[in-house]
Amino acid sequence: MSRLDLDKSITITRAAFNKSQELSTSPLTIAILDNGGKLISLQRQDGASMMRPDIAIAKAWGAVALGKSSRCLGQDAENRPAFISALNTLAQGNLVPVPGGVLIRNDLNEVVGAVGISGDTSDIDELCAISGVQAAGLVADAGPV
Repeated sequence: MSRLDLDKSITITRAAFNKSQELSTSPLTIAILDNGGKLISLQRQDGASMMRPDIAIAKAWGAVALGKSSRCLGQDAENRPAFISALNTLAQGNLVPVPGGVLIRNDLNEVVGAVGISGDTSDIDELCAISGVQAAGLVADAGPV
């Protein structure tokens, strides 16, 4: 059974940054949280703006807290805006319901954490997150596309 630890978090981060370089993205910030929502790793590329760490953490935190990707939370926000607004109030503003927050699952399909990326368009952030998780031998759950 795979679990999320610092070594795997570093692998995820490096692979996501490699994907960023391949795609020539804007500077990214990557936050990796365990399944209890606690920060394992936070890295930002040179030139990443000052709000990016907060956004990346919130994307990952919302995914872990609600058991679904930030993409799915964005879809919920479109369909049930009052509900997501109420959740964001309960979460003290720590939900960012746009793509870029991806659940990390192990080989038993258990949620072991989440990665949140911010810096480019939300879809590109999510693509880099998925690449990173897969490179670590874990399963990226971004929800239905």
